[in-house]
Amino acid sequence: MHDSKKLEEQIIQSYQEQEEMMILIFAQWCINEGVDPYELYKEAYPQQGANEKLAGVMKLTVPKDEAGPIEDDTVLGALSIFGNEDLAFAVTNVIANRKASKR
Repeated sequence: MHDSKKLEEQIIQSYQEQEEMMILIFAQWCINEGVDPYELYKEAYPQQGANEKLAGVMKLTVPKDEAGPIEDDTVLGALSIFGNEDLAFAVTNVIANRKASKR
């Protein structure tokens, strides 16, 4: 019984770490694209208040000129894994607007 509780805690911790990585990918992608991650999150989830996890992860982001590139597919894939379809839709709109402005 003790082992199953420990396993459950490890699974939860692993999920939380992976979720944090997904949020970091999203936040850094936004910075790289010149988009405010808080605004884009609010656009996707207007009914939710401030996202504490996003605020915590923002401390780990770096300026665009110090960051490596993050492919659009990478951020969309990370959001998809965690079921953030509304946020993925908002990201897709940013991508479409970027492509349209390059024409």
